[in-house]
Amino acid sequence: MSLPNESLARKLFKGVLVLELLGITGAYLLFNKMNTNQDFRHTMSKRFPLILEVYYKSNEWAGLYGIREHDQEEWLNRKN
Repeated sequence: MSLPNESLARKLFKGVLVLELLGITGAYLLFNKMNTNQDFRHTMSKRFPLILEVYYKSNEWAGLYGIREHDQEEWLNRKN
């Protein structure tokens, strides 16, 4: 015989697991969009600069340098 608290605990666990999976999926999709679209990174620099900074830092930690500089150079050239 199951205790009622066990089913509640299972439902809560499943809910937390689903939320975590949605969060991971969303983070991956955001990273992928920023990684493949420089215009999107420009939009992110205006609206959410902290998120863009995390993107640049994560790439630098992974050993990929020069993305920030390339973006800034490209954006300056567009203004002129």
